[in-house]
Parts: sequence; C-alpha cells; structure tokens
Amino acid sequence: QLQLVDSGGGLVQPGGSLRLSCAASGFTLNYYAIGWFRQAPGKEREGVSCISSNGGTNYAASVKGRFTISRDNAKNTVYLQINSLKPEDTAVYYCVAADVRLFGLCPLYSSGYRHWGQGTQVTVSS
Repeated sequence: QLQLVDSGGGLVQPGGSLRLSCAASGFTLNYYAIGWFRQAPGKEREGVSCISSNGGTNYAASVKGRFTISRDNAKNTVYLQINSLKPEDTAVYYCVAADVRLFGLCPLYSSGYRHWGQGTQVTVSS
C-alpha cells in the first residue's frame, strides 16, 4: 500500500532552517513526481515545490532561493530544505505524490497529485 510519511517540522526562529523529509513506502518514489504543499490557518493550500520524474524542480515564487527540494533514491525519500524562514512560512507542510510519471516542469497545483502525507507543522516565531 502506498504511503507517504512527512516529518521534520518544528518551531524555529525567523531566519532559521529546517529540513523536511518525505519517506515513501509501497512505491518507488523516484519514479513519480513528488511535491510539497503547505496550508496556513485561514489560507488556501499552496504548492511550494516539486521534483519531476526526471529530476526537474519547480518552486513557488514566494520560496524560490530559500527552499530546495531534493531526492535520495537509495532511501526512497524526498527532502525539502527550508532556509531563511519567515513567520509567513508558518503552515502545515504536506508531501504529495503523483500516480503517473511526470517529466519536465512538475505542477504546483494540487490536482496534479493523488497521494498525500499526513503533514508536518512548521512554526516560525520568535
């Protein structure tokens, strides 16, 4: 059974860093496009970053230059390195996976993904 497990969230001060992890079971993660979405209280869900089946990456404008998505095929895990955190980055972050191979520019809209992790809370506060 396909499962995504998000982890790595926490409370961090502005300017700090976190690394979120998305561990997959039941499928080979590097075969599909994987993304990260986030949702803050009272706000719409936002696509943050994704990595396509052939390794191409895509980032929302709000996080470009601060967030880096990467994939460790040996560990069947995708990471999201988050640097220079801002209070507006506070949200629940979700790992998502498509159920088809996606090449080129991966999408940052939720309908592009079928499988979701349980989410991990990131709180940026002094």
